[in-house]
Amino acid sequence: MMTGVDLPDTIPVFPLPGALLLPRARLPLHIFEPRYLALIEDVMKTPHRLMGMIQPYDSATGETRLHDIGCAGRLTAFSETEDGRYMITLSGISRFRVRHEVEGFTPYRRCEVNWAGFERDRGAVETDPGLQRESFLKLLGRFFEERGLSTDWESLDEAEDELLINSLSMLCPFECEERQALLESPTLVERRETLVTLIEFALHGGSGEETMQ
Repeated sequence: MMTGVDLPDTIPVFPLPGALLLPRARLPLHIFEPRYLALIEDVMKTPHRLMGMIQPYDSATGETRLHDIGCAGRLTAFSETEDGRYMITLSGISRFRVRHEVEGFTPYRRCEVNWAGFERDRGAVETDPGLQRESFLKLLGRFFEERGLSTDWESLDEAEDELLINSLSMLCPFECEERQALLESPTLVERRETLVTLIEFALHGGSGEETMQ
């Protein structure tokens, strides 16, 4: 497990709308844009192999800006296709707060970041004592059915609390701002509560007919 001492002050970032990485979770990515191929090549040369996933958004002036909080992942799997694309897996290490963007000569964006306040990400796996698994999975089943989604329900039922909640946060088809809310939830319990709220909102159009915290 990486400590604050191991974490660099500056990391390259990949602003990808809708892609959510959470601590101790894995995110597969398919890289084909030249600037991000260059990013991956540079990351592989570093001792920590860290890059940040972060949600971009369009400002009122039309600029593409970055949210304040993202999540850094370590590049833990890499393969190259015959036509030069990269298939990678990032393993979530820690969230970070952007101090500022770093000007430079790289084709991709880099940020000076602060890791303080996210020590929990680099600690032990979290549990959710208040999780009512049966009713949670029932609600989830209705959401998946309405969206025409499928999943391995047996694996979900057997998954540990953190794996269950974080995997669903990453996989469910939410808007970028909703994903950002899941990312910024300070604890696993709060992430589950946010996830339930988002699912209920999607099912009932915000009418709040059911609440299942």
